[in-house]
Amino acid sequence: MKIVVIGGTGLIGSKTVERLRNKGHEVLPASPNSGVNTITGEGLTDALAGAQVVIDLANSPSFEDKAVLEFFETSGRNLLAAAKAAGVKHHIALSIVGAERLPNSGYLRAKMAQERLIRESGIPYTIVHSTQFFEFLGGIAQSATVGDTVTLPSAYFQPIASDDVADIMTDVALSAPINGVIEIAGPEPVRMSDLVARFLKATNDPRKVIGDPHARYFGTELDDRSLVPGDHPRIGAIRFEDWFSHASLPQH
Repeated sequence: MKIVVIGGTGLIGSKTVERLRNKGHEVLPASPNSGVNTITGEGLTDALAGAQVVIDLANSPSFEDKAVLEFFETSGRNLLAAAKAAGVKHHIALSIVGAERLPNSGYLRAKMAQERLIRESGIPYTIVHSTQFFEFLGGIAQSATVGDTVTLPSAYFQPIASDDVADIMTDVALSAPINGVIEIAGPEPVRMSDLVARFLKATNDPRKVIGDPHARYFGTELDDRSLVPGDHPRIGAIRFEDWFSHASLPQH
């Protein structure tokens, strides 16, 4: 089966491509570097020719409100039009747990716009809502750092390892479309400020973490339900300690 992975050279994309190839499928990792651009449409028709499944893992280079909305709307329209013309049987996209609950975040509004385009496309689809990845903890800390202090929401989240995400994306690609949403999450809910503090301590990073219920995440305040999944999510197997012991991270 031919499967096209948009954003196939990124963190989740490269791992998903490897897993699908190991199962014997013809997988095309598509990105601007390989001549496939969902914003300009360059290379899309050729890339999708003969494809049964498309996995959209593309992400906006800018997180500014207007730019990110334009990215996901333009990319989504171009990709769905090309997929429809190619006769794709299953369109899969990776989105974010809680996106529909946080309209004050420009990034999450843009993801909801992308999801609407998929629902209205007429192509059978599966949308995977994932929690944050363990791999993003350093970036989360950096985005909230002033001087040597990191001020983060004290709300719960339930992060997941990228390897678990790739396992599930692979499984979804080889399953029938559900024309709905699957939620995926890591093994345990934890307060964002607490886990980032553990992460920084484990990397010998001297920054101090302050948990603040009013601190913003991607432009929005969180409560304890904002970023955790609802009933019956698919749960990844890898706990933070297991992920950390195998991650190649800079030590301070």
